[in-house]
Amino acid sequence: MTLDEALNTLKAQIESGRAEQMAAYHKQTRPVLGIPNPAMNDLTKGWRQTLDVSERVTLAQDLWQTDIFEARIAAAKLLTQARIRPDDDAWALIQSWVADFDSWAIADHACMAGQKRLLANPDRINDIEHWTTSDHMWTRRAALVMTLPWTKQNHPKPQDLFIRDRVLGWAASYVTDHTWFIQKAIAWWLRDLSKHDPDRTRAFLAIHGETMKPFARKEAARFLSS
Repeated sequence: MTLDEALNTLKAQIESGRAEQMAAYHKQTRPVLGIPNPAMNDLTKGWRQTLDVSERVTLAQDLWQTDIFEARIAAAKLLTQARIRPDDDAWALIQSWVADFDSWAIADHACMAGQKRLLANPDRINDIEHWTTSDHMWTRRAALVMTLPWTKQNHPKPQDLFIRDRVLGWAASYVTDHTWFIQKAIAWWLRDLSKHDPDRTRAFLAIHGETMKPFARKEAARFLSS
C-alpha cells in the first residue's frame, strides 16, 4: 500500500464537522481530518492483517512524516501488536518518534506501540533510560507511559520486579518537576501499580508524596485502602 492510497482510505472516513471539534479538544495546530475512533481502529486492523512487517514499518514511517493528526495515530496503531517478527526496525522507528511528541493523544498511541516492543524484549528498557534526563518533557513522560505494563503483573518475576523498582526510581527523580503532564504520569504509574503492588506504592508515597502536586498524590493513592 502506498502512502497516497492510505491517505485516500483515511480521508474516505472523514465525518463532517468533526475535525474542528477534534482539533479544539486535542489542541492541535497540525491538520486534523475528523475521523471517528472506530473507523481508525477498523482501518489499521485491516492494514496489520494484510501488510507484512516491512511494509507496515515503511507505511508507518511515511504516515508519521505527513504530520496529519490521524495519520500519526494510524502510524502508531500499525505497530501496536504483541507479536511482530522481526521487530527491530519497528522498535527503532517508534523510538525515533519520541522527539516529535507534542500532544498526549499522539504520544499515548505511540507509547502503546512501544509497550508491546518492550514486553517483547524487556532488555530494551536500557534503550529508554536516557529519556529520563531529556530536556523534552514529552520524552521524559514517555519513559513512564511506555513502561506501564510493569505496573500490572500480579505475580511478577524477579526481572519484572527489578524493572518495576527501576522505573520507580525514574519516577522519584521526576517528583520535583511540577509540570502537569509529568505529575499526571507519575500518578498514573502509581495508581496502576497500587492495584497489584500496594506496598511499593505506599512506600513511594511515604517518601515522595509530599513533594508531589496534591492532585497527583491524590490520584496515585485513589485505590489504596486507608
